[in-house]
Amino acid sequence: QVQLVESGGGLAQPGGSLRLSCAASGRIFGFYTMNWYRQAPGKQRELVASITVGGTTNYADSVKGRFTISRDNAKYTVYLQMNSLKPEDTAVYLCNGDIWETRGRSEYWGQGTQVTVSS
Repeated sequence: QVQLVESGGGLAQPGGSLRLSCAASGRIFGFYTMNWYRQAPGKQRELVASITVGGTTNYADSVKGRFTISRDNAKYTVYLQMNSLKPEDTAVYLCNGDIWETRGRSEYWGQGTQVTVSS
C-alpha cells in the first residue's frame, strides 16, 4: 500500500518558519512531479509549489521568494521550506504527485498537515 505522509506542520508566528516533509512509503519504484497544495477554510484548494524529477520548480505568486520546494529522490521525500510566514499562509497543506508503483503510475494525495500562522 503506497502512502504519502506529511509532517512538520504546526503553529508559527508571523515572520517565522516551518519545514514540511512528505514521505512516500510502500513498494515504490520512483516518483514524478510532486506538488504541495493548500486549502484554507472557505477557499479553493491552491497549488503552492511543484518540483519535477529533474528539480525544476514552480511557485504560486503568493509564496515566491518565501517558500522553497525540494526533493530527495533516494528517500522518496519532498520538502517545503516556508519562511517569512504570514497569517494568510494558514491552511491545511497537502502533498500530491504521481508514484511509480506495482500497479504502474498512480496519483496519490497525503492526508494533510495543518499550518497555523498567528501571534
